[in-house]
Amino acid sequence: MAVKERVSPYIALMKLRVVELLLVTTVPALFLAKRGIPPLGVTIATLIGGTLAAGASNAFNMVIEVESDRLMKRTAKRPIVTGAISKVQALVFASVISILSLLIFIIFTNALTTLLTALAIFFYVVGYTMGLKRRTSQNIVWGGIAGCMPVLIGWAAIADSLSWTAWAFFLLIFFWTPPHFWAIAIKYKEDYRAAGIPMLPVVAPMRNVEKQMWFHTTGMIVMSVLVVQSANLPWWTAALTFILALGFGMELVKINGPESLRAAGKLFHWSITYLTVYSLLLVVGVLVSN
Repeated sequence: MAVKERVSPYIALMKLRVVELLLVTTVPALFLAKRGIPPLGVTIATLIGGTLAAGASNAFNMVIEVESDRLMKRTAKRPIVTGAISKVQALVFASVISILSLLIFIIFTNALTTLLTALAIFFYVVGYTMGLKRRTSQNIVWGGIAGCMPVLIGWAAIADSLSWTAWAFFLLIFFWTPPHFWAIAIKYKEDYRAAGIPMLPVVAPMRNVEKQMWFHTTGMIVMSVLVVQSANLPWWTAALTFILALGFGMELVKINGPESLRAAGKLFHWSITYLTVYSLLLVVGVLVSN
């Protein structure tokens, strides 16, 4: 129990539930780049390295935002806030697993993958957390680029290069991120307001938020189809993608209604379902077409 109590705060720093979603997009990128089943060794190294890199980014984020986290109900139990570990301990942990991640990538994959991973960590910590988050309501639009990087990292780990399909997949995640995150921001709008973070639902009318969510959702759907087309996957992959998109749209139309908070929660979960099922479709489509 003592070991568990010591380890669990460090695991909490990594926010593995968020990391899990990043890995969901890494796997199909590996399959698409290989046009079949990717080598097991590279796959394991990429998933472990990616987990450590994303976990390190989240840990750095908690070190930087500890005072904001104290002001938000949903983050008030994070390990640095509660005193389970100190900022120094968290900073050392984040630094160590960052280095370990980069070592794994340079040893088991290639220099391009390692560089992309380093850029992803840097952009999330410095570009988003320290730069954009408190300065613009479009913070998650541009800050979300860090969350798009696992697609490029997975692709580069196999191909040691980046193709149009890889960039199309990148743009898919780029457009997916704002509706996903703004949905949760609507639900916890008062938390963000209390912490002084200008998330779009905090500073803009809901009509404006809804329009921007539709804009990004449309981009997400277009790029979803373009990925399928670019990768020459079976026609039914695109057909099922349209069905997924219909479900997403049906949830989004409720976002500015009388039960917007409940609708936002459902849209948030549906966005996860969309990305997970779509990623599975890509993997199955690759396997069936080869």
